[in-house]
Amino acid sequence: MVQVCLNGRRGGADGACVPLSPEALAEAAALAVTAGATDIHVHPRTPCGQDSLSPRVVAATVEAIRARVAVPVGVTTGAWTEPDPAARLERLRGWRAPLPDHASVNWHEEGAEELAAGLIALGVRVEAGIWSGTDAAARFAASPLGPKVLRVLAEVTDPDPDTAPESARRLLADLGPAHGRPVLLHGEEGGAWPVLRLAGRLGLATRIGLEDTLLLPDGGPAASNAQLVTEGLLQYRSAAEGRDSSNG
Repeated sequence: MVQVCLNGRRGGADGACVPLSPEALAEAAALAVTAGATDIHVHPRTPCGQDSLSPRVVAATVEAIRARVAVPVGVTTGAWTEPDPAARLERLRGWRAPLPDHASVNWHEEGAEELAAGLIALGVRVEAGIWSGTDAAARFAASPLGPKVLRVLAEVTDPDPDTAPESARRLLADLGPAHGRPVLLHGEEGGAWPVLRLAGRLGLATRIGLEDTLLLPDGGPAASNAQLVTEGLLQYRSAAEGRDSSNG
């Protein structure tokens, strides 16, 4: 599985290739799926470009993307969208159809357990975001909701290409059995490509897109999410083939 992360918290200052409106996100999603992405992660935006959990904004974004692709569509619930945990929970309780297939919950953030429970009650599956450099792995290990999540997002926040793979291995070790849930491993910025290749070697799901990096493996600028997905699949498969060869 290769998830595409279409925009993240990036904005116009990061280049015209970053999609922001529902229509631009839907077009980017369609091209990324054609390139091989099998799942979508998106940050719905207000007309002024702010990340939002507004029922209207989330529904408009999901509806636009669903009109173009048949793969699952997920959204963020990061604390930056609404800093107050109670207000954040109240926002998502107001979501109406079309609902996202899944939503990521950053387990180190205040109110994560309540947010995850609220999503499950709505019928939205949960991606448990476990960030390196936080206590999220320990919190998740003790969580009664752990067995109920869709998957774990092992998010390597180390941007150094030389050290990110080792940071990823430490994070995976901290996660341990992860309640038996599937793990999606990914990095960011300079760590995005080395961690994607590690995911290929380990046989784990991964993700790539303009949220995680604006650059191709050779350091050149990426023109689109679709280009990142195309290159990501090449890198992933090459790393996986190396694993298979060493096992053979």
